[in-house]
Amino acid sequence: MSDSAASRVHFRTCTLCEAMCGLRIELEAERITSIRGDEEDAFSRGHICPKALALKDLHEDPDRLRHPMRRTDSGWQQVSWEDALDEVANRLHAVQKEHGRDSVAAYLGNPNVHNLGNIMFGPEMVRALRTRNRFSATSVDQLPHQLVAYLMFGHQLLVPIPDIDRTRYMLVMGANPLASNGSLMTAPDVRNRLRAIQQRGGRVVVVDPRRTETARIADAHVFIRPGTDALLLLALLHVAVVEGSPRVGHLAAHVDGLDAVRELARDFTPERVAPHTGVPAETVRSLARDFLAAEGAVCYGRMGLSTQPFGSLCQWLINVLNAVTGNLDREGGAMFTLPAFDIIGGPKALGLGRGSIGRWKSRVRGLPEFGGELPVAALAEEILTPGEGRVRALVTLAGNPVLSTPNGAQLDRALAGLDFMVSIDPYLNETTRHAHLILPPVSPLERSHYDIAFHVLAVRNTAKYSPALYEPGPDARHDWQILLGLQHRLEVLRKGRKSLRAALKYQALSRLGPERLLDVGLRMGPHGARFHPLKQGLTLAKLREAPHGVDLGPLKPCLPQRLQTKTRRIHLAPELLVADVKRLRERFLDAAAPEVAKGELLLIGRRHLRDNNSWLHNVPGLVKGKPRCTLMVHPEDATRLGLTDGEDVTVTSRVGEVTVPVAVTDDVMPGVVSLPHGYGHGRQGTRMQVATTSAGASINDLTDERALDALSGNAAFSGTPVRVKRAEAPAHATPAA
Repeated sequence: MSDSAASRVHFRTCTLCEAMCGLRIELEAERITSIRGDEEDAFSRGHICPKALALKDLHEDPDRLRHPMRRTDSGWQQVSWEDALDEVANRLHAVQKEHGRDSVAAYLGNPNVHNLGNIMFGPEMVRALRTRNRFSATSVDQLPHQLVAYLMFGHQLLVPIPDIDRTRYMLVMGANPLASNGSLMTAPDVRNRLRAIQQRGGRVVVVDPRRTETARIADAHVFIRPGTDALLLLALLHVAVVEGSPRVGHLAAHVDGLDAVRELARDFTPERVAPHTGVPAETVRSLARDFLAAEGAVCYGRMGLSTQPFGSLCQWLINVLNAVTGNLDREGGAMFTLPAFDIIGGPKALGLGRGSIGRWKSRVRGLPEFGGELPVAALAEEILTPGEGRVRALVTLAGNPVLSTPNGAQLDRALAGLDFMVSIDPYLNETTRHAHLILPPVSPLERSHYDIAFHVLAVRNTAKYSPALYEPGPDARHDWQILLGLQHRLEVLRKGRKSLRAALKYQALSRLGPERLLDVGLRMGPHGARFHPLKQGLTLAKLREAPHGVDLGPLKPCLPQRLQTKTRRIHLAPELLVADVKRLRERFLDAAAPEVAKGELLLIGRRHLRDNNSWLHNVPGLVKGKPRCTLMVHPEDATRLGLTDGEDVTVTSRVGEVTVPVAVTDDVMPGVVSLPHGYGHGRQGTRMQVATTSAGASINDLTDERALDALSGNAAFSGTPVRVKRAEAPAHATPAA
């Protein structure tokens, strides 16, 4: 910070998406007068997107809750923090005492990974519940990435990152980094990074059922039928290792399973998969030839691949393709980070677990646990299905699963019947309206920040700490203080008495807070005093002295040293993944034609640069302009169905129905329709004035909780069968539960 007491400048990292853009915030007294990109930021170099301006709006939002609230028959009433925390702990304990540990469930939303305090203290609070019914946004997003990383490399977060700044051929599948700013590829100013590939003589190719914003600036775009990407990847592998020869480069002595991969790919010729994918065989061969010929190539796939019935196969086959073409752990290929706070290779106490699979299963459907969590697609049925172990109470932390998980209307109904629910959240939204108590934390500008998660996923090694811009008020609580308070109370209730040991532990953790734990992690990390002389080693104090962050250099080859497998070898053909190819073969190669019923279209999602799930729809500056919640329909389908651009249509799936305006466009392939994610704000009982005026419809009132990637349990949103017809009445808000 600088300048006079009346005016000052504050530098921080934006926490609204994965890009970690540096911000320069100017203030007069305590009023923000300007938010723009920090040109001296070690990573983003001045780039920001429109979302950054929302930090001011979120802080000042009159709808944001600032005190604990209790739901009563006469409405919401403010209560004190001590009363609220005591009541939450007592009621959760009472439910578990009567119905067992697993009668309480927890759901953690996506914002937790953007919050230093929640990453540090959230897992311990959830563990204090001692329940197996733990859920998060992971299983509607990147779970296949984590499962595959665990099986291949030994750690769920050892995810290969595209070396976008040095590659010469980037194959993008089911991803739209111009809208996401790079997802599981933290890359600020991704537009210019992609253009730089082209400027150095390289190519960018996008494979997607929609001509996305990224596809428009690419050298080529290839339409593909939703849910068939695993077939295309196997066909690419067929060309690379059956018709050609694998070349794993410097990893040759550290790879197991190469022969198994070759045998799996043998039957998946480009000609054989073409009728199912809609991608001509010659196009597949051209993609493979260009990929093989490039000096540094990388295949990158995201949400569109993860959220389909073969999501885990897709993410596995991408890693395999990068490996067998010599592009894994290679400059310009897929590489691994070496972050300052190392939650992968650092001390166990500072990191997340390596991962696990199938240690237990969900009660109703028998879905597998991964990393201590069950698929969130099972949450509603675990509440609604009677019997021993039924979920009767729920804790939500920074999440809105009614809008972000499959068959949201079913979950909406389920939440209404809980014995008790508490939400740690700043808003009265579509999910938290069902809570008996809401515990609102401080705003993002009132807390310090360090990106524990996204430095692990970044295209360059950097480190940056951001102090809080504002001091919280005397009656405000940080997320981590709320979590620690609940954890302490639950532990005391479980033991049946207060103890000196518990009191000392609580006091010690309260004094430490996330910053001191961060400092320990930095000192113990690969760039800290543990591996460097004290004066050169990275510490929190040194980051405080570097408000624009510290550049730690480009990604470097690090295998086999970075591997976390017991053998320190890459498992190119894990048994679980190899076995799942049989399901793919039976679904497609043994079928005569694509499985689409007559009259059905395949629904896919989409996102916009100004959106971020359901978080930002209460920000006026981000929702203004032309409505974005429209159903994209190809002109051929529109003509066949008698639809006119702009008119309302009714979209029906197995689980529900919504009414939205139609947008006729050839940006989607024939047979495919697209609806954005994160809308559906018209439900009664919320307190989000701006979002309600731009309510839209929730795509998850159409997506099916039964549609999953069978291997991981991840929700299969992409390719939901729907029927579309003219609406009989004007569009209306989604009805209340």
